[in-house]
Amino acid sequence: MNTDTNGPNDSFEGRLQAARVKQGLDTPPKPTGESPGGSGAAAWRIGLRLGVEMVSALVVALAIGYGLDRAFGTKPILLLVSLPLGVAAGVLNVWRLFGREDRGTASGGRGT
Repeated sequence: MNTDTNGPNDSFEGRLQAARVKQGLDTPPKPTGESPGGSGAAAWRIGLRLGVEMVSALVVALAIGYGLDRAFGTKPILLLVSLPLGVAAGVLNVWRLFGREDRGTASGGRGT
């Protein structure tokens, strides 16, 4: 048996962890010092994503409503029907975005 304990990764757990990091299965531990734009950048990223989710869902729904109105000749009706559907789709996308983040931080399951 090898009893030399001077190696950098002498235990099985250490070698396993090094192999997982090398293969990209585990991310290396983050440094404890926070970067200058750390939390602010994350907040901007989430805020911009929320805006894009809401606006894109609304634009797609209104485009579909407008196209159906032109196809059937019912000018404002289907456009007005698609407006609340687009808002609901945007809210659902935002709900899913926050639900996924809460599940990651909640202990064991859904973020309720």
